[in-house]
Amino acid sequence: MTPPNHTSPETRAVQALQEIDAATGAVVPGIQPASTFARDADYLPRGGYVYSRDTSPTVEHAERIIASLEDGAAALLFGSGLAACTALFETVPAGKRIAAPRVMYHGAQDWLVRLRDERGIGVDWFDAADISTIEQAVRPGETALLWLETPVNPNWDVIDIAAAARIGHAAGALVAVDGTCASPVTTQALALGADLVFHSATKYLNGHSDLTAGVLVTKVEDERWRELSWLRKHMGGVLGAFEAWLLIRGLRTLYLRFERASASALAIARHLEGHSKIARVLYPGLESHPQHDVARRQMSRGFGGMLSILVAGGAEEAKRIASSTRLFLPATSLGGVESLIEHRKAVEGPHSIVPDNLIRISVGIEAVEDLVADLDQALAQ
Repeated sequence: MTPPNHTSPETRAVQALQEIDAATGAVVPGIQPASTFARDADYLPRGGYVYSRDTSPTVEHAERIIASLEDGAAALLFGSGLAACTALFETVPAGKRIAAPRVMYHGAQDWLVRLRDERGIGVDWFDAADISTIEQAVRPGETALLWLETPVNPNWDVIDIAAAARIGHAAGALVAVDGTCASPVTTQALALGADLVFHSATKYLNGHSDLTAGVLVTKVEDERWRELSWLRKHMGGVLGAFEAWLLIRGLRTLYLRFERASASALAIARHLEGHSKIARVLYPGLESHPQHDVARRQMSRGFGGMLSILVAGGAEEAKRIASSTRLFLPATSLGGVESLIEHRKAVEGPHSIVPDNLIRISVGIEAVEDLVADLDQALAQ
């Protein structure tokens, strides 16, 4: 069974595309952990599967759900977010260029620096808050990939995907969007003009902090997509069956979790704005955010559960606050049901350009009044 095409994406997510087990009628999706699959008398695969390094039934089920939520043609799951985005970066030929935000997820940025220094691939940085710098960074005929991240981690600038996609396509570049912190709940990057969308599925898509995964979703299954599939197979980057099963479980509550976290994050951001110990609150849902109008236009169902604060007392005060919470856990990651807090500069390392006084907060789904009280007591110490 598959749900009707007119059903809403949250219904398709909750029902896991209604792929009920034919043998038992089980309403909970099953798991097929086999690493190899038997052949028939003609030595052809009995069910289309050969070896789990290529793919497996449980992985493909998760991919179908995610592709459906993004309204994409297909999805590819990887063992981590970095495995997915670096596979895409590996498709850029030597001598070509990649344009990317100057502030972005530091793991992907480190890989771009490696490509620049060791592979002869040019990298041009732009300011995510200024669309004109994207026009300057993208070079017609030279830029092979325009990499967008929105909202940008960890200062939460918002890039106008539709405008950036027009710039990238005019120059002949592939346009890919890291939508990890927005999720398909609120931003449909492919519909806005992107060719590919990437998620660290570790985060909101799974939402329970118990697996690592990455996913790429494509608008069309073209030659580059076939190359990505080949790279995943031969680099051994496919997600395991158990992790894919956990991901399916997480996807079933994605819309509830994301909307709850978004509502709580907005309440917390409004509460903290104007606090005497905070120089600035960075959250696209605030009217004071420079790209708030773009965010309202592009993010249809909430502004996400991520925000940052710039502490008035500097780096040491930021570290103290991030170590003084009782409910917010001092840990790296985001998008889980539990709320996390971290002094971001300490996590990203000495090459980071993130401000020393920035604290990054991932809001979970706890009672918002408890989270507000926890931040208030940490600030008051």
